[in-house]
Amino acid sequence: MAAPSLSSTINSLSTLSLPTSSRFSLPPNRLPILSKSNHHHHHHPTLSHSSPIPKCKPSDDIDTSFFDSVNPNDDIAFNPPEPPEGFVAPPSFDDGPLEAEDEIATAYEELYGPAYSGVSLLGNDVFVMDSKLKKDTGFGSGAKKEKLRDGFEERVVQVRRVTKVVKGGKQLRFRAVVVVGDKKGQVGVGVGKAKEVIAAVQKSAVNARRNIIKVPMTKYSTFPHRSDGDYGAAKVMLRPASPGTGVIAGGSVRIVLEMAGVENALGKQLGSNNALNNARATVVAVQKMKQFREVAEERGIPMEELWK
Repeated sequence: MAAPSLSSTINSLSTLSLPTSSRFSLPPNRLPILSKSNHHHHHHPTLSHSSPIPKCKPSDDIDTSFFDSVNPNDDIAFNPPEPPEGFVAPPSFDDGPLEAEDEIATAYEELYGPAYSGVSLLGNDVFVMDSKLKKDTGFGSGAKKEKLRDGFEERVVQVRRVTKVVKGGKQLRFRAVVVVGDKKGQVGVGVGKAKEVIAAVQKSAVNARRNIIKVPMTKYSTFPHRSDGDYGAAKVMLRPASPGTGVIAGGSVRIVLEMAGVENALGKQLGSNNALNNARATVVAVQKMKQFREVAEERGIPMEELWK
């Protein structure tokens, strides 16, 4: 009598453990233990599941009772809740009004810190842009503002189409020679290349600002003495002139002297008609000049002695 009752209890226990074994595919020797624990803790089934996999700890704030009665293999119908009465869907992202530029800048600065505007006076040092000071770093406007700000005028001497011969044909570019000066004794010659004329002029203006020289002048806005300079095949002769003469020179020599603020001078190009080389030769000739007081200091005599 005892034997059949024992077998019946074992059968009932095995039937209890069937659904869990089908879902969690446990090894068979663990099944009777699991079924007993199921038998005791019926109100908390997750504890029995967590015994074979110790990593998954049940979190208290998530209600998982829904999954105890659902078969994952069935097709579950998706029933979203109905929108309430008088519900108006928000406009899509693209339909909304565009933000102003300073709003975008402030949002950018909140995320990433102050924004870098890579435009600078000399074209190399980068300064931090504040969103409150609204800076236009547009293509043309930045250079114009720079022009007004640093007091230098720009004059385009020459724009040339240059080509580079590559395997597929010729690559066209533009080379611009630009002279910048403040007409108060400072002048610089620069050259730049780009695929567009405007970009080439801007590049060469930046380049000219990088190599600016000081022109020695007397009170009559002329040179202190004669000077010759050569650059490549271009030779340039410069001479001082009496007041009222004006700048008598040709080509790029005249432009360089005018941008430097020289009013009375004679200049002559010798040997070459190349605009860039003549401008550079003028710079070389100007750098050779010395003021009277420098010579007097070098020789250690008063300036009046030089006139004798």
